[in-house]
Amino acid sequence: MTLWQPDPALIRRPAYLSLADQFARAIHDGRLANGARLPTHRALADALKLSVQTVSRAYEELIRRGLVSGEIGRGSFVQTQRREPEPPYLPERPGEVIDLSILKPACETMHHERLKQALAWLAEALPASSALSFRPNMVFPRHRAVATEWLVACGLEASPQNVTLTNGATAGMTVALMSVAPPGSTVATEAIGHHTLVPLARYLGFHLEGLPIDDDGLIPEALDEACRLADIRAVFVQPSVINPTATLMGSVRRAQLAEVARRHDIAIIENDVLGPLVEDRAPPLAYFAPERTLYVTSFSKITVPGLRVGYLVAPDRYAAAVANRHLVSNWMATPMVAEIATKWVTDGTAMDLVRWQRDALRRRHEIAGEALQGVAYRTCRDALHIWLRLPDDRSEEAFVAQARLRGVAIAPGASFRIAETPWKPAVRISLGSTTEGELQAGLGVVTKLLLGDPEHLLLAI
Repeated sequence: MTLWQPDPALIRRPAYLSLADQFARAIHDGRLANGARLPTHRALADALKLSVQTVSRAYEELIRRGLVSGEIGRGSFVQTQRREPEPPYLPERPGEVIDLSILKPACETMHHERLKQALAWLAEALPASSALSFRPNMVFPRHRAVATEWLVACGLEASPQNVTLTNGATAGMTVALMSVAPPGSTVATEAIGHHTLVPLARYLGFHLEGLPIDDDGLIPEALDEACRLADIRAVFVQPSVINPTATLMGSVRRAQLAEVARRHDIAIIENDVLGPLVEDRAPPLAYFAPERTLYVTSFSKITVPGLRVGYLVAPDRYAAAVANRHLVSNWMATPMVAEIATKWVTDGTAMDLVRWQRDALRRRHEIAGEALQGVAYRTCRDALHIWLRLPDDRSEEAFVAQARLRGVAIAPGASFRIAETPWKPAVRISLGSTTEGELQAGLGVVTKLLLGDPEHLLLAI
């Protein structure tokens, strides 16, 4: 038992989060050393006049933040040496593996040739400002103007002054979060969401609150309740099938979420990296709440992976913060890549590649439907992946390992888990990451594993 004890006078609602924050500060300040044993749930609940459930949730939150480890039969211990999370995809593609783990667009030789041609054009047409200037305002006014044309195709009207060019969506969402979620604040998001959010929250010092979802995405009532119980600063959403469960949020739900955000005066960060790829979708959340939505889109998942450039649209109230955060974290997007994006938007190449991608994905969805006959899964016809729920008696970890032994890499669903709620095992399977033939073969392996008898993984000792 450690000598340090939380101060009950400092506990605010929600009590579990306030209690977890006290422990986190004590660990950070060195008042609780690595390896220190924490009080039992019952003992701390009695001492603080709280429920055992509240203390249990606080400890679970500390475990989620990587500050505490729980050992069955021994108790809970401070763990300051944090383990970095494993990515859901293979960092490298070895030998004969059919890699369905990484989310990427379908690509053929044509994509390589288009980019080579663009680079040859750039060698002749590169403006001096893009090569020689350190000042973003000297380089990007023309690109921001063209960006607004592309944003119209995404369903959004914006002023060039509100657009920031970024080195892809990851940079855009990071800058957006830095702009609206100061250290110690809380950001709400889907219970099954973006796999980089958990480590990013840790690095930037904000808390994540995973909220319930249904077949239409994030539930507005859950966001409303979270905002009433805690000081939520922003909500991060992926409404257009890029989310792990491949959910396409409808117009009514988007309007409802915008209304909740407006009522509680919180920011919305909308990750819409597929943009115009998804046909027949509702307008972006930024359309329903333009005064508070930071909208992120990019080109790498809908044209060519090497075109790592994107747009971050911020309303006036956040424009200065976005500009400052982008300067200190990135300075500016890579001008030469931005030149290619602008050329492709203006000459129609970008939209041509989007249409090609849409057709390629629909062929791959047909392959998936044939290969996975008898298997229920969730997807959308313009999604880059499918979400496949496993039977409750199947171990997600063992299933992924068995597929890997048979030469197929898939992403474990737990990599996208945000909320510490009861988990239903699942896997995410990319449709664009390899050839159509390899996709068919890989899905065949998955189907045999799923429909066959569960098999324990044998390890050599």
